[in-house]
Amino acid sequence: MARLLPPSARTVAVAGALAALLLTAGCAPEPDAAPSPTVPVASPTPTVTPVPIAEFPYGVSTSTTALPQDCESILTDEILSSLEGIPLNAPGMGGGIRPDSSRVCVWADPGASMTRLVTVVGYAPEREARDALYLLGVDEGYLCYEPDAGIRCEKTWEDGALGLPAGRTVYWRDGVAVDTQYSNLAPQGYTTAIVDALWPNG
Repeated sequence: MARLLPPSARTVAVAGALAALLLTAGCAPEPDAAPSPTVPVASPTPTVTPVPIAEFPYGVSTSTTALPQDCESILTDEILSSLEGIPLNAPGMGGGIRPDSSRVCVWADPGASMTRLVTVVGYAPEREARDALYLLGVDEGYLCYEPDAGIRCEKTWEDGALGLPAGRTVYWRDGVAVDTQYSNLAPQGYTTAIVDALWPNG
């Protein structure tokens, strides 16, 4: 027969059991904290700077010549092939149609700032255009002559510390100017192809 403990002993035993239970609960491992949500870090967007384009007096002009609808249609297949892989009018590079209706064709990779080919085709009033071409020849040493019923001024030089081949060719005819500026990218016959496309009848 089990022996009953006196009331005071039972009280001590119960208190001891409660203390042991509390100690056990206090040593139990805490639940893992919920992981903090991972915030994706946005990659910095590279800054794209429009290519520099020299000024020419584009504006309202009397002309019978239509401006091109796009930049590819005024080039030959051979020249387009030589430009394959080079972006045309990449965002932020300055290409497109200006408010004065001039077409700006920028062949350049935003990551290769020293290699570019830029052409502006637009209406240019005769007097202002002739004055600008005259100044290019007299003040800036451009070679100017009159082929194909138009006026053409051109000059080449070395660009930057690397001495890359650079240059500019401006052709004006019938109230339209074709201004091409380049650095390290000059397909053979480029301006002539544009002239032939704009004035196919010679």
